Amino acid sequence: MGIERRHWALAAAPLALSLLAVTGCDSTSDAGAKPAPAPSTSVARVCAEPAAGPAKAPAGAVTVDPAVAGDLAAKTKSSPPNTTFWLRPGKHRLAPDRYAQVVPKEGNRYLGAPGAVLDGRKTNQYAFGGTARDVTIRHLTVQGFVAPHDEGVVNHDSADGWVIEHATIQHNSGAGLMAGARQRVRASCLRGNGQYGMNAYKGNGRISGLVVEGNEITGNNTGDWERRRKGCGCTGGVKFWAVDGADVRGNWVHDNRGAGLWADTNNNDFRIEDNVLEGNDGAALIYETSYNAVIRKNTIRRNNWVEGRKAADRGDNFPFATVYVSESGGEPRIRARTDKIEISRNVLENNWSGITLWENADRFCNSPANTSSGDCTLLVRDTDRCARPAIATAPLYADCRWKTQRVDIHHNRFVLDTSVVRCTVECGRMAVLANYGTYPDWSPYQGERVAEAITRKQHNRWHDNVYLGPWTFIAHDPSRELDSGQWQGTPYQQDAGSTFRAQDGG
Repeated sequence: MGIERRHWALAAAPLALSLLAVTGCDSTSDAGAKPAPAPSTSVARVCAEPAAGPAKAPAGAVTVDPAVAGDLAAKTKSSPPNTTFWLRPGKHRLAPDRYAQVVPKEGNRYLGAPGAVLDGRKTNQYAFGGTARDVTIRHLTVQGFVAPHDEGVVNHDSADGWVIEHATIQHNSGAGLMAGARQRVRASCLRGNGQYGMNAYKGNGRISGLVVEGNEITGNNTGDWERRRKGCGCTGGVKFWAVDGADVRGNWVHDNRGAGLWADTNNNDFRIEDNVLEGNDGAALIYETSYNAVIRKNTIRRNNWVEGRKAADRGDNFPFATVYVSESGGEPRIRARTDKIEISRNVLENNWSGITLWENADRFCNSPANTSSGDCTLLVRDTDRCARPAIATAPLYADCRWKTQRVDIHHNRFVLDTSVVRCTVECGRMAVLANYGTYPDWSPYQGERVAEAITRKQHNRWHDNVYLGPWTFIAHDPSRELDSGQWQGTPYQQDAGSTFRAQDGG
């Protein structure tokens, strides 16, 4: 799984001084590394201002003693389902075995008193696991667990119906939190975890009805996994896999190493709205090999400074973007609350570039270039059907690909001040493009077919936007850089009704 932005050979990088001359970028070592100031927009500052839990045990609750190692797990095991547990103030511990964990029963509720912490002491792998449904965790700090790569600490087994509210899940290895169907994650701090703040992945099925609301998601991927496993596509503030129906709203997603939010492989029916996404090293949002989404009324600023600058410094002319739509589009045949990807009423300010719509001509079901290996589109149940000769004709010619189509980008405000981003070129681009298809040799998508389709035939449209600053536009392939007049003119005819004020961004 994971992302594959393009599939062509890159030229060897010139000397650093030459790159600076070409890109106009300031490569000072701390560029883009300063923490973002608190946003003016009202957001969830829950890490600094956590809501306090109950100071006394609720009626009927089982009290858990931090002085007794393993008390929480033992009392959970001996109590019936639907029990409420109140964790006293202090640092709670599990047994010293690496696999020691709390295994809730259906309907259990875990409430932390002010100052209650469940600490894995860098010994225990998991905090809460098992398959019990409808478990609630509130007002509890969970820290210091060492989950393996791609595994999580809270709801380790992706059980359904869990509610995580007013929790702080921090400084763990792996993912702080996994997700199951109908999970609600609200008003929580997901901070400084080794891989993800949350990994919305369920190994034995799809996740539906996921709500992520009012959380602060910051400083995750401390393990820098994309560097350790190049191209793994395995990091971010939150990663979503095969989620069918998600509402992601009112979150402050900032200063994560890598992407802020990343939906990867057969996600569908997302609403991403009223979030503040800022200061993430990579894209604020990646929507990859997925379907049908509404992305609206978000404040998106100062993202992609680290990864965008690195790409420019090594001579890569691909338009790395802050909102990156990769092989994803609207599909009316897949049930959702919308039949397109609508990106509207967002403010994008001083990011490294804007929105890129991309489709890899060589990425399709059964292709060796499909980095979501083993997965096929939601339109083809039997992956083996995507083979020659049938793939060369309808309906498989269309259905065996994830297509970037029916993307509607309108009423957004794009602001670029190059003195803030510290760049003169390659940091202010919008793009719709594909590569020249070459691989494998039996591919029916070779040549410019996909580039022509994404650019002119798949109903991808910008209109009624406002541009402040020196924006340029890429169409068809990276070599076609356009000014606003060419972008609006024949044959592209983009951004009807939009305004362009090149000097107003700086």
